[in-house]
Amino acid sequence: MKKHVVVYKRLSAPLLARLQERFDVTCFDGVNETNRSAFETALRCAHGLIGASVRIDAATLALAPDLEICSTISVGTDTFDLEELKRRGIVLTHTPGVLTETVADTIFALILATARRVVELADFVRAGKWKRSIGPDLFGVDVNQKTIGCVGMGRIGAAVARRARLGFGMKVIYHDVAAAPAVEADYDAVRLPLERVLAEADFVCVLLPLLPSTEKLIDAVAFARMKPSAIFINGSRGRVVDEAALIEALQKGLIRGAGLDVFEREPLPVDSPLLAMSNVVALPHIGSATRETREAMAATAVDDLIAGLEGSKPAHLADPSVWAAALLKDASL
Repeated sequence: MKKHVVVYKRLSAPLLARLQERFDVTCFDGVNETNRSAFETALRCAHGLIGASVRIDAATLALAPDLEICSTISVGTDTFDLEELKRRGIVLTHTPGVLTETVADTIFALILATARRVVELADFVRAGKWKRSIGPDLFGVDVNQKTIGCVGMGRIGAAVARRARLGFGMKVIYHDVAAAPAVEADYDAVRLPLERVLAEADFVCVLLPLLPSTEKLIDAVAFARMKPSAIFINGSRGRVVDEAALIEALQKGLIRGAGLDVFEREPLPVDSPLLAMSNVVALPHIGSATRETREAMAATAVDDLIAGLEGSKPAHLADPSVWAAALLKDASL
């Protein structure tokens, strides 16, 4: 009897065909109020799950007694109840590395757009307000030769640092729980306490995963430490930032502006004060949203799901200890 896979994010035809050759497959193009009941019914016979952007909590997992592996089409794993997965011995895979360069591109797009007021001035032209050469009231600020402060220095942080140093001649400072010697050697980066990064950077870029230790790490105290001329960039997870504190910092002029791809609530509510601010560039969580990258992420997730269900070690385990424990359990039977 074939194992059963539940797909809860649309896959391309070739990737879906790969799964259908091996497994019984039930597909959902996202999960919402109209299909939640059918999704939950499908979980009852699921051995594998693949998708993204749906909360898979303990109550959801309880509906899937035969579940062996979840494969998320994302690098972040914060939509999963990791403790419950580990308790039940369910493997979780993700897609690190595949999206690094694309997300770094998006972060630099936010830096440039916010510094040079690209969205604001494009709207200015579109509205027919460009009647003469613009004056100082519409000037932006330079990016080249400035100081970028990276809060977090993983794969994406290193890619941002490369662009900043080699492309724009920027000074790179960063804060992370661990040193990044390769980044320091290659891009003259300097590791500093968080307080100094916040105080010295012209562009503060948050590049952190969402963990209990990072939730609302960037709060009112953090914004108060930044320069009034600083531009704040968040392309990681919305809940790393206290959004109310960010709004207050922008309203009071504690910082110059913000470029945001992520928010505490997504989609961003239409009544958010952020949408009324001309010094805010707000994007709909597009960090990895290119055709090439999303297909590569999905292909990675499919590869790992197939490997896990067919008894091979997936290449991108979120928690390798769960796979190791499963092997020990099988060996003892």
